[in-house]
Amino acid sequence: MKFEKKRATSKQEIPTASMPDIVFMLLLFFMVSTTLREVDVMVQFKLPEAKAIEKIENKRLISYIWVGHDGRIQLNDNIVKIKDIQDIMYKKRVALPNVIVSLRVDKDSDMGIVTDIQQELRKADCRRINYSARLKE
Repeated sequence: MKFEKKRATSKQEIPTASMPDIVFMLLLFFMVSTTLREVDVMVQFKLPEAKAIEKIENKRLISYIWVGHDGRIQLNDNIVKIKDIQDIMYKKRVALPNVIVSLRVDKDSDMGIVTDIQQELRKADCRRINYSARLKE
């Protein structure tokens, strides 16, 4: 006499009733634990004072260029030379056509550096330039 094993006819499925709860908890965990990226300013600068200032609402469109009192130039996270600004900003403008370049120039820096930066930005076709200042008290 030969015995045969009976096989289960129903399929075993993974229960998915609690999956939305797990996804929500993971999403909440990553939202709480993630920090936004901030640029480390590597140049020392003191902004000039202005009588009236205007705040830009859309910060995602802004690309910052810092000019320190010693003439060092920082673009985003890197110290750059004036000749490198054109290439970097052209690539940035192609990726983000409405980019606004915000110049944060030390109040005691040489105006020749600012003029050279403006010329490089003009070559890169970045013509939306903002000059950062702090409100005069």
